[in-house]
Amino acid sequence: MALVVQKFGGTSIADLERIRTVAGRVKRSREAGERIALVVSAMAGTTNQLVSWVSEIGGPHHDRAEYDVVVASGEQVTIGLLALALQKIGVPARSFLGWQAPVETDGGHGRARVRAIEPASLRACIEGGQVPVLAGFQGISPAGRVTTLGRGGSDTSAVALAAALGAGRCDIFTDVEGVFTSDPRIVAKAHKLDRVTYEEMLEMASLGAKVLETRSVALAMQHGVRVQVLSSFADIPGTLVVDESEIVEQQIVSGIAYSRDEAKITLVGVADRPGVAATIFGPLADASINVDMIVQSVSADGETTDLTFTVGRSDLARTTGMLEDMREQLGCKRIDADGEVVKVSVIGVGMRSHAGTAHTMFRTLAERGINIQAISTSEIKISILIDEAYTELALRALHTAYGLDAA
Repeated sequence: MALVVQKFGGTSIADLERIRTVAGRVKRSREAGERIALVVSAMAGTTNQLVSWVSEIGGPHHDRAEYDVVVASGEQVTIGLLALALQKIGVPARSFLGWQAPVETDGGHGRARVRAIEPASLRACIEGGQVPVLAGFQGISPAGRVTTLGRGGSDTSAVALAAALGAGRCDIFTDVEGVFTSDPRIVAKAHKLDRVTYEEMLEMASLGAKVLETRSVALAMQHGVRVQVLSSFADIPGTLVVDESEIVEQQIVSGIAYSRDEAKITLVGVADRPGVAATIFGPLADASINVDMIVQSVSADGETTDLTFTVGRSDLARTTGMLEDMREQLGCKRIDADGEVVKVSVIGVGMRSHAGTAHTMFRTLAERGINIQAISTSEIKISILIDEAYTELALRALHTAYGLDAA
């Protein structure tokens, strides 16, 4: 019998009726000959409520270990309720908190990393004919304290469990039917992909697609865990995330992703001398401000340079404040900030072996009068920064240009 790990997110178990629906789906999977292990999140909205309570009573500099104690409580409710729902329909089940499995993590409270899952107790549960229901998003630190894995951590829990158990597949049930070529809310002709590679999914996840959490994809790629993304609300196949070798013929481009969480900063007239970049980006790194795209253009006299880079939109005010404090030191004439930009990315492993992908992108945007403000590339993606007002036009035009429109 195949062993499958199934993960259900907050929207899938948002109320008692949906929990009963999930229990029914699990029962059908068992009747179809699969052995099942479950990972579940807290009910939709619960984690946000718990976080707000911590912030209200503990203030902005609260104890992160106690934060984890509070926030991890949401999953305790859902694993117990789902185990009860399964028992009610004749499916033996037993709930496990992260520390009971145990899911061993480092001590990074609030965003811990999974070190190992000791599967003996969960495996014994499965071999005894029961369905283990594991609380996602949480584990236990070397000091014996409850930890949480950060936003989207239940995906990581599920993939880690699948790797530990040697499962044949990890099914991530969510509120979408799979991975699409672009956001179907914007691109009407977007269609669901049957398969996508780990690398493509990793790029999509990091570039704005919210289907899977980035760390879970990296973990799946590291351990060779086949992941399926599918809907809790429709009984249809989803998208398989697999190794490149499992896909017979690659599309040049698999998807168009975008991210509105971008802000552009330009330092005008910075002195062009060694060490200036380190002076700028060192303090930003120390402040945990992530810098993404970087473009530098040296003036004709070779003495000054304009430096443009992007940060998360929520970090814009903090970043500009820090740069203003360093302005005299940098010899900077002006600091320009723009929070109304969007990053659009073309992704596909087929780009490795095909020329002209960038040309298609640039020509398509030029024909529609869309100006490119910054460019960054990797082996399987090209990202550009444009004015946010052109987001929908750019996505639709590129989707058509790369032949991704549904027939």
